[in-house]
Amino acid sequence: QVQLVESGGGLVQAGGSLRLSCVVSGSSFIHYGLGWFRQAAGKERESVAAINWSGENTNYTDAVKGRFTIYRDNAKQTVYLEMHNLVAEDTAVYYCAARLNPAAKMEPTKYDYWGQGTQVTVSA
Repeated sequence: QVQLVESGGGLVQAGGSLRLSCVVSGSSFIHYGLGWFRQAAGKERESVAAINWSGENTNYTDAVKGRFTIYRDNAKQTVYLEMHNLVAEDTAVYYCAARLNPAAKMEPTKYDYWGQGTQVTVSA
C-alpha cells in the first residue's frame, strides 16, 4: 500500500513563500515519477509540477515557472514543492501524487496514488 502525506500548507501573504512536503510510503519510491497538483475552489484540478525518479527532469506549468521548484530526496522518500512570490491565484488545495513509472508527467490521469491535500491560502 502506497500512502502519500502532504504537509507545509498554510496562510501566507502575497509575495511570501512556503515549502510543501510529501512523504511517500512504500519500498519503490525511487521508481516513482512524482507530481504536484492543485485545485482551487470551484475549479478543476490542475497540474503544477512533475519530477522524474532521479530529479534530473522536471516540468512546470507556465503559471509557476520561475517561482516554484519541485525536488525530491530519495533517501527520505519525500518530494518537495518550494513556492516563492506567491500570489492570490496560487490559493488552492495542493496534492502530491505518485505514478508507477519513473518519468515525469504533468497529466493527472498518469498518476496512480494521491495524497489527501494541504491547503495553501495567499492573502492579497
